[in-house]
Amino acid sequence: MTIKNKINEQANPRSTSSFQIFKNSKILSATLCLLTIIVLATITGGFGSFKSLVRADYVKGEGVGIYWDQTCINTTVAFEFGQVNPGSNSTLTIYIRNECNTPISLMLETSNWNPSTSTDYISLEWNYTGQILNVNEVIPIEITLTVNASIYGISNFSFHTNISTSQH
Repeated sequence: MTIKNKINEQANPRSTSSFQIFKNSKILSATLCLLTIIVLATITGGFGSFKSLVRADYVKGEGVGIYWDQTCINTTVAFEFGQVNPGSNSTLTIYIRNECNTPISLMLETSNWNPSTSTDYISLEWNYTGQILNVNEVIPIEITLTVNASIYGISNFSFHTNISTSQH
């Protein structure tokens, strides 16, 4: 190093360090951007792991009609629960009419859960207490979908619901 270079370096100590600071700030900015992306992906991955708008696309009644109204005009083949967040539930009121020629009792069954691990976090229940329905009798029933607060790793799910009868 010549004396002239040494004097210029002492007179302008920023020339070398400014470039180093600029280079370090680019690395720091890139690192912060990468960390932000990783954190956001982790957060949205956790929150987005549950499908919050729920629709049971297949509902079947055997020997019964399933309706949205007490007058039994509007039939249903699907339950739309709307937004159901982890740790909460959603309840629908449906009307069941005995369409058999004899008195019956009802049974609720779910099947074909996809993925099969959905049943670890999601359940479907009703408030039917086992009463006998006479021919053409209509009763209101509440169907409740419950989602466990610890649900994780499920982005889509589906299941079938069947309401069947036992004759009396």
